[in-house]
Amino acid sequence: MESQIKKFIEIYFESTPYSAENAVIWEKIEKSLIEEYKKLSENMPENEAFETLLGKYGRFSDMAKLAGCSAEEIKKFHSDEKIVHLKKLKKEISKQRRRIYGSALFFIFGFVEILWFILNLFVHPTTAIWNIFYVGILFAFAYILIIDFKKTENKSSEYKYDNSSFALLRDMTDKYIKRKLNYNLFIVSLFLILLFLEFNFFISANSKPLEFAENILNGIIIFEIPAYLHITNFLCFKMFRGRINIQKKEKCQKHFVGTFAFSTIYWSVTILFVVIFRNRLQYPINIIVVSAILFLILAAVYILKFRKKIVYKNIVVNKPRIAILTTIVTVASGFSFLQKDTWYTQPFINSVPIVEHNSNKIKYDDKTGVYTITASNDDFKILHLTDIHIGGSLYSYNKDIKALKACYAEIEYTHPDLVVVTGDLCFPMGIMSMSLNNSAPVNQFAAFMRNTGVPWCFTYGNHDTENIATANKNELNEIYKSLSYKTSGNLLYPYIQPDITGRNNQLIEIRNSDGMLNTALFLIDSNAYTGEGLNVYDYIHDDQVDWYAHEIERLNAEEGHIVNSLAFFHIPLQQYRTAYKLYENGSSEVTYFFGENDEKMIDKVCCSDYPSSLFDKMLELKSTTGTFCGHDHYNNMSLEYKGIRLTYGMSIDYLAMPGIEYDNKQRGAELITLHSDSSWDLEQLPLDSINEQFYNSST
Repeated sequence: MESQIKKFIEIYFESTPYSAENAVIWEKIEKSLIEEYKKLSENMPENEAFETLLGKYGRFSDMAKLAGCSAEEIKKFHSDEKIVHLKKLKKEISKQRRRIYGSALFFIFGFVEILWFILNLFVHPTTAIWNIFYVGILFAFAYILIIDFKKTENKSSEYKYDNSSFALLRDMTDKYIKRKLNYNLFIVSLFLILLFLEFNFFISANSKPLEFAENILNGIIIFEIPAYLHITNFLCFKMFRGRINIQKKEKCQKHFVGTFAFSTIYWSVTILFVVIFRNRLQYPINIIVVSAILFLILAAVYILKFRKKIVYKNIVVNKPRIAILTTIVTVASGFSFLQKDTWYTQPFINSVPIVEHNSNKIKYDDKTGVYTITASNDDFKILHLTDIHIGGSLYSYNKDIKALKACYAEIEYTHPDLVVVTGDLCFPMGIMSMSLNNSAPVNQFAAFMRNTGVPWCFTYGNHDTENIATANKNELNEIYKSLSYKTSGNLLYPYIQPDITGRNNQLIEIRNSDGMLNTALFLIDSNAYTGEGLNVYDYIHDDQVDWYAHEIERLNAEEGHIVNSLAFFHIPLQQYRTAYKLYENGSSEVTYFFGENDEKMIDKVCCSDYPSSLFDKMLELKSTTGTFCGHDHYNNMSLEYKGIRLTYGMSIDYLAMPGIEYDNKQRGAELITLHSDSSWDLEQLPLDSINEQFYNSST
């Protein structure tokens, strides 16, 4: 019978204007009638008790007296003053919403400026002053809007609303309750997952905290949008709740706290599990995917079974929402298309002219996989490029063009006989490059080099065959073979590989015009990751070192003396770190030639934690006099250690590192000049100095 009493009161109050005060009277009357019914039902049957109750308290004045309402409250209940009709209500709501959206925007921008202020205190202290100035302005605007909003909100509780206005307020309150619950479930989850992915990437990359913070700020929009939605939804909910005293208020609060706590705890435990056991999991990301599916199932159960207990209408077919979801699916499909093999740089590549260079004789041995280049001049020039990082997507188009133009500037300036690229030609890193495709960049760069006409070769880098990339190492190997010398006439990629660790290990012989061996070039794969954890860098393995030693000994026997050789790979040997630390300490054990180390990494030299025996073998055989690598984009030093010159290449990268597009002094290449007596010179060629010389010569 209690439900019938509530329904009777609801029908009675349906024809009266709604106000916060009337809602209080409603609750008092409902509580009093239920208590009175319980007393009556103690001495008579339930139906008779209900009829007696209605007969005794069928009029409002009798109900109100039973509830203990004062004469003033009863008078206000029947008053027609301050009734707000639907048209006026919509106008007021629209005005308040604009204030809410504006104040939330100012708060978000202000919060971001605070983060920039904290970061700039460590990086750019002078800029930090301007950040705090902007923070003050933004929060001042937000404060003004919020104060104005509060005044309107306080006044709104004094008004009464007709039936249509009340229905709108009830539906809107219902809407924002559901949104708040959904945001607690899904936006909190999304925020934690994105934060984990960003944190995991930089932890695995062994980066500094400042670099992590800078990357978060560069991609802050990923976090700004969920935060903005949460703030605006909360303020809108508060606005409607201030106008209408929602039923089941305490239950709603429990659901708000519960959904937020569940989402936070669920994903915190999941992420903590992945962090603790990541070295034991073959594919840690799969745990996140499975957890997300389970979370969606639990959320659906909650929405269908439990949320309906605190809302007026649980599931409402929302056409605008369906339109938004359709748009999201369409955009996602478009994003998927961007990951395909695209050729946005093709018009530029087609315009690349041939670069004048020496016509040297190139021979390939089908049995050994060795290329032999016989120089037509006394000097043989090798241009060393590294970390070109072509994305191959529409998003990376401008940066890809810049990278190709930088490569062309270096080639045009030096007119080399051979170009050697030491890894990370492509960058198939999903959201960071808007592409998972690593075949498009390879084809694009091969076409670019084919147009220059200059012979080239390369070593693999850690990003060239990422696990998330569309082409695995075997597929990419077949692509390179299809683009190699027999097809292109200038890519010196072997059609057969030695049976050792690595994706590509090869030997290129540079011979003088008389046929005598000048220098042996070893292109050795430093591999990518060990697989023992996320981004744990690999190294040059012992079987690769044995192959290197065997080839040196074979050449020594054929030539009758210790031959000169140079080695190229992507990830530096541990001796690069040793030499740099000795240089920092002012040791005479190293000789400095040129370059700077402006790396943001913790150890300044990002080599593998696993030692390779290659350097010791080089010392033993006394053949290799210089090594060249990439990988660390802001390190371009050249140091000699124990008689071997260890050189970092200047990077080309415009895409992979946060803010690197606007950093210029680390960008460039190196020119190695081999002389006929097997001696060699090395010159660092910063891109800025080349562009400046071109500019001066043209003016």
